Amino acid sequence: MLRVMSVQVGSARRIRVGERSILTAYGKQPVAGAVPVMLLGLLGDEQADLSIHGGLEKAVYAYPSEHYAWWQAARREAGLGGIDDSLPPGSLGENLTLEGLLETGVWAGDVLKFPGCELRVTLPREPCYKFNAVMGFGGASKLMAQTGFCGFYLAVQTPGSLRAGDAFDLIAGRRGAGIPALFAAKLSKHLR
Repeated sequence: MLRVMSVQVGSARRIRVGERSILTAYGKQPVAGAVPVMLLGLLGDEQADLSIHGGLEKAVYAYPSEHYAWWQAARREAGLGGIDDSLPPGSLGENLTLEGLLETGVWAGDVLKFPGCELRVTLPREPCYKFNAVMGFGGASKLMAQTGFCGFYLAVQTPGSLRAGDAFDLIAGRRGAGIPALFAAKLSKHLR
């Protein structure tokens, strides 16, 4: 069954990364009840860098809950086991923590049909230096690139609302480009 485990929103805030203070919207918090979904995302949600996140094609960020155990193990291996072993939903910056849908099962153009709205899959999420800071170790972005555990962005096809616990259907699009292939292409472009 495909289901929304948790819905998160957050405000942009400043955190310390070494000597610098950076603006980030990581650390999104779970929302109880129905959350309005508008063309530019969830009500109450912000993105820190609109040149990279947000907008019509990146309105909502979804992440598979199945990867959380892997990230907990990676943090323990990096010596961070006591810091927040639980990694609550939203820790990876996602708005939707999904159950039953991995990147390997999603293609650009597929539609997630919820009871109260429809979201269209657009692009994979790319790791950045802020991800390293939030995860607490310098190799986190590299691990995301190696594993492909990137999650994916969604455009709002039909505004409405959604809530934690909602089941949803995956409606296949054209199936021209899968999220793993798009992720690999983006990473190889950056490595050139």
